[in-house]
Amino acid sequence: MRKTATQNEAVMAGFVPAIQASSRRHGFFGRNSYAPRAKPASYSHLTRLVLALPAAAVSFLLSSEPAFADLKLCNRMSYVVEAAIGIDDKAATATRGWFRIDPAACRIVVQGTLNADRILLNARALPVYGASPIPQNGSDTLCVAPGNFVIAAARQCRSGQTPAQFTQVTPSQGDDGNLVTYLAEGSEYDDDQARLAGIQRLLVIAGYDAAPIDGVDGPKTQAALAAFLRSRGLTQDVVQSQNFFTTMIDAVQSPSATGLTWCNDTSYKIMAAVATDDGKSVVSRGWYRIEPGKCLHPDVTGTPKQVFSFAEAVDAENRTVKIKDKPLNWGGTTQLCTRENKFETNDQGDCPSRGFAATGFAAVDLNGGGKTLRFVMP
Repeated sequence: MRKTATQNEAVMAGFVPAIQASSRRHGFFGRNSYAPRAKPASYSHLTRLVLALPAAAVSFLLSSEPAFADLKLCNRMSYVVEAAIGIDDKAATATRGWFRIDPAACRIVVQGTLNADRILLNARALPVYGASPIPQNGSDTLCVAPGNFVIAAARQCRSGQTPAQFTQVTPSQGDDGNLVTYLAEGSEYDDDQARLAGIQRLLVIAGYDAAPIDGVDGPKTQAALAAFLRSRGLTQDVVQSQNFFTTMIDAVQSPSATGLTWCNDTSYKIMAAVATDDGKSVVSRGWYRIEPGKCLHPDVTGTPKQVFSFAEAVDAENRTVKIKDKPLNWGGTTQLCTRENKFETNDQGDCPSRGFAATGFAAVDLNGGGKTLRFVMP
């Protein structure tokens, strides 16, 4: 039987992220080896990879008592995440972020004794994963900011800050005496499975067939990984390096000879949507965030008969950018359904009556094996 999700398994426990749920509909969840799925390891066996911050950097969170335990976050998801923490103490609330944590890694976010009424957490996947795959369902709305930030009064956002949902967590004590909170998803990976699933997920985004994303090794995963390493001139030993996820993300954010690649050559953030036609139905899905100067591969799986693309530039408030009163977007004449928030739909009829908008997508020719769409200023 599966374990019951406990509060210290953080915001994502019990949820299957949106892109993974989407992958289920495209056949991602069959096994790629005959080995049975290993039982997840006990949560008391902690990853020892920790990246401690200087004590001064988190001084707003520390008490004056002698330090005897640190608070760390451990990532058992198949995504590279960025986390922010919130501290409620005597009606004062502070937030700090962002802490990047790779799959199967841990990171110390508070050093020393922590006196607080409540500890709160927000976690998000990197933009490379597309349409906000980690659901946020917290009951507290606190302020965050881009880059590294510390916000002392985090319930009233000021210029440059945005509200985000935080969830209260109750850390447990690990074998090493430190307090630990896990970031988990519905698949209940152990450390090894989370790391492999994280590699599989990035291989798929990069255009290699490593499906299913299940944390189980097999011939397809090994073949996809070998092809990725060859294409980048890398040796097998780099897979175990501490920076391997950075290497993979850099590869995903560069043009590819296979599949669809979006490249943002503007100074604006771009939100993009993709649609696939398998001959039976057309599925549209979005939104994927593409930062200026970056590229991104949407997770187009299988062998669709046709692929469609739409993208638009947005400002810091996520409003559509207009140039001479004309929206700055890149699309075409094929009308498909979209909506403002994250979406996926295989029903393209009467979009407005279902709360969607009819949006013009452009057909993408992938007959040559790969296509890079570059979004440039008019």
